[in-house]
Amino acid sequence: MSTNDNPPEEPMGSETPPQDEPARPAEPSAAGEGAQTGQVAKPDQPGQAVEPAGPARSGRQRLAEAVWPPRVSRAQLIVALLLFVLGLGLAIQVRSNSDSSALRGARQEDLVRILDELDGRTKRLEDEKQRLEDQRKELESSSNQAEEARRQTIEKERQLGILAGTVAAQGPGITLKITDPRGQVQSDQLLDTLQELRAAGAEAIQVNGVRIVASSFFSDEGGGIGIDGKKITQPYEFKVIGKPQDLEPALNIPGGVVQTLEKEQANVAVTRSAKIVVDALRAAKQPDYARSSTS
Repeated sequence: MSTNDNPPEEPMGSETPPQDEPARPAEPSAAGEGAQTGQVAKPDQPGQAVEPAGPARSGRQRLAEAVWPPRVSRAQLIVALLLFVLGLGLAIQVRSNSDSSALRGARQEDLVRILDELDGRTKRLEDEKQRLEDQRKELESSSNQAEEARRQTIEKERQLGILAGTVAAQGPGITLKITDPRGQVQSDQLLDTLQELRAAGAEAIQVNGVRIVASSFFSDEGGGIGIDGKKITQPYEFKVIGKPQDLEPALNIPGGVVQTLEKEQANVAVTRSAKIVVDALRAAKQPDYARSSTS
């Protein structure tokens, strides 16, 4: 029996690694090793520059570098601008709401009274507007415009005479009488009373026989109060022509004239009347410098 001395044939297409050359372990990359150990990486090719690896950075340093300097985009700027405008609008709204907080503590009756007074002022302005429009229409449509103009001129002169205090006046209104037994009422308080009456629609006023006009002034005199340099003494009596339904509530509003004077221990009495006569007159004063601009 013969033995086959030939070795078995290896299949084609396969290679057997040489046995005498041991396998080399994989070398770590230069960049990775340098970053971990801090050593200088070796160049892969001759002539290539070698960059020294810096020290390892902490997480806090990387976070600070990512945050600063800030990188603001156009969309972020637009959003910031819109938020600023919105905040400014809210601040203005809150401030405007706080301005009306003085009326929040008022009673319902006081609010109704104030509202009625505002309605009365609005109605007076509307009536005045309607009257002026009627006059304009009469001048445009009147067959005798010269006669109509003369009639309106006379009526206007009468109205201006009442305002200037050169003619007497009568009509509905109120009488306001102030008694000051302790002598605590000052001239500024009477001036506030006058301003409140004017705001409520007073058309003609006289105080203790002195006609009140646009140039009237109050002053403190010894033992009394002076009006336009003429001394008056208490009781102070205001005769006022106007709508009584507007004049009396204006004096009795919360914190108004009546309450202020009563705090000074003064006695205040308001009386409505269907006919008030204001007959104190003022001499017409010729202006020194003012002249009519109409030719």
